[in-house]
Amino acid sequence: MAYNINSECVKCGACASVCPVEAISEGDIQYVIDPKLCIDCGACAAVCPVGAISPGE
Repeated sequence: MAYNINSECVKCGACASVCPVEAISEGDIQYVIDPKLCIDCGACAAVCPVGAISPGE
């Protein structure tokens, strides 16, 4: 189950810089996580300053 980034994302890029598998990229409105690449490590959620990242369901 991949992590998800919600609409609270402020596009700061902190998550993308810590992703060990480069699963996070900048989208038009917010950053997005590629569920096929995400390894569920949680590093992105730990650094998100606004709490916009959570485990998928």
